[in-house]
Amino acid sequence: MGCSSDDESSSSIADDVDDTDDVVVTELHAAFAEFNSDAVTVMLSDDGTEIYIETTGFPDHTSIYWHPDNALYIDESTQGVVKTTQDTYIGGGTGEASSFTVDASPDLNGSTISTELGTIGISVSGAAIFNDQEGAGDLDEAAKSLDYNGGHKGPGVYHYHLEPKSITNDDDALVGILLDGVFLYGRKDYPSNEYPSDLDASGGHFGPTPHNEDGEYHYHIINEEYNAPLYAYDEAIILFAGPFQGY
Repeated sequence: MGCSSDDESSSSIADDVDDTDDVVVTELHAAFAEFNSDAVTVMLSDDGTEIYIETTGFPDHTSIYWHPDNALYIDESTQGVVKTTQDTYIGGGTGEASSFTVDASPDLNGSTISTELGTIGISVSGAAIFNDQEGAGDLDEAAKSLDYNGGHKGPGVYHYHLEPKSITNDDDALVGILLDGVFLYGRKDYPSNEYPSDLDASGGHFGPTPHNEDGEYHYHIINEEYNAPLYAYDEAIILFAGPFQGY
């Protein structure tokens, strides 16, 4: 499922998950150092069992969705991008912030849960991550409104549906963290710099990452091109369709 004008889905999913056997950690994961500190705040709970993540929702890259007076604005209409609403800008509305709390160590023995409408994760840029759907349907028609980073903005948050090329472009870079507390990386594996061949249905597997040489369960963007002829740029690669594995 996909786009939503609010951010209620993150809390509704979390409310359905039973908190048992919490793992205690003493410091934040090294991957959080990659997040845009101007937008994203990350805090470890006093008891070391949960991590609170909050973002302003303002990415640190260019887009047609910034106001024309903003230094990060670029005119992508010449490329063929058609804005969802002409007078909608990043930082120009309400409901742009996102926040959620995750287990400090994802529960990989828990339930597999489908993604829902709205924010399903926070990227290293500070922008929200959405799944592969637009409202009640596929991305097909909405693809023409997606910018270079596979993102757009409606009444609520600016968010990505596709591989955000300013963050990761067919590589092994960290993309962000999802609602189940599992980190999402680019299409290629670390340290081989090849496409992983052992991914599960969610694009996840256990192995080393640039932030954990010993290995951990993590997601990758699945290297499959989405059929989106209206997308203005080359290669429409879905960011994350689900389901979540870390609850």
